[in-house]
Amino acid sequence: MTITNEHIEEFIAQARRIGNAGLTVCSSGNISWRIGQEVLLSGTGSWVPALTREKVACCTLATGEVLNGVKPSMESGFHLGVLRRRPDVNVVLHFQSPYATAVACMKNKPDNFNVTAEVPCHVGSEIPVIPYFRPGSPELAQAVVEAMDNHNSVLLSKHGQVVCGKDFDQAFERAMFFEMACRIVLLSGGEHEVLTPEEIDDLETYILGKKTK
Repeated sequence: MTITNEHIEEFIAQARRIGNAGLTVCSSGNISWRIGQEVLLSGTGSWVPALTREKVACCTLATGEVLNGVKPSMESGFHLGVLRRRPDVNVVLHFQSPYATAVACMKNKPDNFNVTAEVPCHVGSEIPVIPYFRPGSPELAQAVVEAMDNHNSVLLSKHGQVVCGKDFDQAFERAMFFEMACRIVLLSGGEHEVLTPEEIDDLETYILGKKTK
């Protein structure tokens, strides 16, 4: 393995960071981190907020082969799938954060989450809503991987959120801003406004530096 003790300690520290932010509780949620051609994943049944070394799985990226005897999360299928297809991504986070999960359980889910500038600038101006599939199923893994080919955040119906990023900071930021958007949606009682396409384009031009045609 090319993964060091320092990598494992950093992985555990990031898991605690996520737990301290209130994004996941107990055994709900799982995280992964690509390091070269290997991946660290939270182990099956592990509690992300209190992750221990004994519950950190190490797998090969190419095949998912377990290298240290720790069984990875049941959602390792989409973690590894996203990392294989997105060379720009090194971290995938999934959890049942309170507000995103509440929105994921709504009968009439919003199709636009652009309630503040942070959403299109950091989370993504389009956030796919994936139909319900059993957690850990191949169908869920395939749906997540395909949706995240061109998106950095997705909502899983009756389940929660998944985000990805080049590093833990970027993925964490996306998760927090997505959670914030879902909180606004819920607290507004559906009476929220969203940014117009022109306002989003303006943000992307002047905040993100998108080139104009």
